[in-house]
This record gives sequence, C-alpha cells and structure tokens, in this order.
Amino acid sequence: MVAKKKIFLSPPHLSGLEQEFINDAFINNWVAPAGNNIDTFEEDLQAYLNKHVYVVALNSGTSAIHLALKELGVSEDDEVLCQSFTFSASVNPVVYLGAKPIFIDSEPDTWNICPELLEKAIKHRIENYRKPKAIIAVHLYGMPYKVDEINKIAKFYDIPVIEDAAEALGSYYKGKPCGGFTEMGVYSFNGNKIITTSAGGALIVSTERQKDRIIFLSNQAKDEAVHYEHTEIGYNYRMSNVLAGIGRGQLKVLQERVESRRKHYDFYKENLKILGEFAFLKEPSYCKSNRWLTCMITKSFQMREHIRKALADENIESRPLWKPMHMQPVFKHALSFTNGVSENLFEKGLCLPSGSNLSSDDLERIVLTISKAVK
Repeated sequence: MVAKKKIFLSPPHLSGLEQEFINDAFINNWVAPAGNNIDTFEEDLQAYLNKHVYVVALNSGTSAIHLALKELGVSEDDEVLCQSFTFSASVNPVVYLGAKPIFIDSEPDTWNICPELLEKAIKHRIENYRKPKAIIAVHLYGMPYKVDEINKIAKFYDIPVIEDAAEALGSYYKGKPCGGFTEMGVYSFNGNKIITTSAGGALIVSTERQKDRIIFLSNQAKDEAVHYEHTEIGYNYRMSNVLAGIGRGQLKVLQERVESRRKHYDFYKENLKILGEFAFLKEPSYCKSNRWLTCMITKSFQMREHIRKALADENIESRPLWKPMHMQPVFKHALSFTNGVSENLFEKGLCLPSGSNLSSDDLERIVLTISKAVK
C-alpha cells in the first residue's frame, strides 16, 4: 500500500527569492558570519519594526535570549521570572548563566503570562529579599501577550522585560509589530517558524552600544588586537551570511505567509465548529496574531489523544500544546506561581498543521480525519 502524503505541522516554505541572495554570498566569497546579507537583513528587520532600534542577527532565538540576559547582568543565583507555558528554549538560557527561573502561569485570554500572578511573584520575592533580575514574556503561538499590563508592572518595580517574539514575527499589538515593545526583543527563524533561515534568530536592542556589545560577545569576545586577545568569555552565536541571504528572501513574503496561516485558522474554526466539541484561541480586538500555529482545545485528554492518534494514522502531524515548564522534570524544584490555566491547556489542547504551504486538499483531509475521529 502506498503511504499517504505526509502533512507536517509547520514546515519551511521557501519563496524562490532566496537563491539570488545566497548566490551573492557565494559569488563574493562571503561564506562567513559577516557580509552584506547580514547587514541588509538586520536593516530590513529594523525597517519592519519601524522604530529606532538595533538588530543583531544570531544563530538562534535561544542564543538571543542568552545574550539578552547576559547584557542585563543576570548571573549566578539571580532570579528571572519566566512564562511557564512555553517551549524550554525560552527558559534554558537562564540556567546557562547559573540563574534560577521562577515560573508564572497564564491568563485565559491570550494564554500568556498572567499579570496578576506576575505581580504576586514580584512582591513575594522582594519580601524575601530576592528582587528578580529580569522578566521573560512570550507571545505564545503568535498571540501577543498583554504588553501594556506587563510593561506597567515591570516599570513600577524597575525590572527589565525580554520580549520573546520567537513565534510572533508578523503579529501586531495595537497596530505595532511584536518584537519592539521592551528594551530587548527576540525573534527565531528556526525551520518551523513563519519565515526561516534554516536556523537563526535575532536580538532587538535599544542602543548602538548594546548592539556593539552583543556583536562582540557573539563573535567569541575578541578584543581589538593584532593577535587573538580575550579578556572575557564569548560565544559563537553570529548568523552566517549565507543563512541571512535566505532570511532576506523570506522576509519579502512575510505578510503573505501571515495571511495564509490566518486563513488556515479561519478554515479550521469554520469547518470544525459544527462538531460542537472544540474551542479555539480567540484574538483580542487590539491584536493581530500571525496564527503561527492553530491551536484547538478539546473536551478532555482522552479526546485530544484520540484525535492526535487518528491524525498520526493518516500521516498527519499534530502536537499537544506546550507542557508547562513548572511541570517539566528538569525544573521540578523551581518556584512557581500557578492557577491551573496552562495545565488545563496542556491536557486538552492540540496544535494542528498550520504551514503556509498547506493546500486546500490538505486542509480538507485534516478536517475530515478529525470529524471521523469525533463521530
């Protein structure tokens, strides 16, 4: 029997425009972590944000968070407040620096970091003489978190916020693009993101001094000298000029990719609502989500698993929603402030295939499989 076509959760979707910029890197022999593609890609991202910021292209979103924390002075035994409902890459860099993550549960409107629990955690740590050094807030699945509320709390207590927009390139909050709402923002261009450089990320900073510092650290912290001189530890985190060329081609079709994924969300919601079994993450009136992944909530863990397995049997990839960090074995001893929201979402939630290159036949096949499983 011939295997059915595999439908992936969120595969890369090349535009055809990338090759010109890749060829330029080869023609000019800039196959290195420096060159015109990197400079232009950073400028294009800055222009997209339409704000006086500085962008540093790096080899991953994880390295961007790591360097952001380091630039903010986070070090051993410091505490960082982290959104619990996210992928581990949002949190792991805290541990790289010997610091301690403290997990904050979600609010039900956007599934992101809960402002009430955030302030409760800050007060608790200050009362225990442990004022947190930073906050990492995530625009989960491309849905903007409550930026104004989180920033107001952070400003009141004078704690910097790292805006993890790894999943939210192309999303908007009150008409402004995600990634530029705090002192430091993060993008990811991993292969499963809305646009990709195969592997890559970017750090958005507020000053030229910060940009110079991040570039210095991402290039192994090489001091100015004829020989190799190092007065501190650096990292091999800079993006390749070749991959930046892919990014330049991808960025040109960002809005097309966003609109495709939003249409997929609408299709799922419209065609599955007749079953009366599912809920979908709604978009607040002040937001425009890129709908990186369409997520639905089933009525039970058993139903979620039944549907997931039915899709897998049809060679269709789906995934449970992120398992909260406060439930992860590796963080079992971490302090957390919870309300049950993220645990419930993890238990019942499923991510559906959302790639911008899904065909109408693909979408109909997915919906038909789910419908059969439920009925």
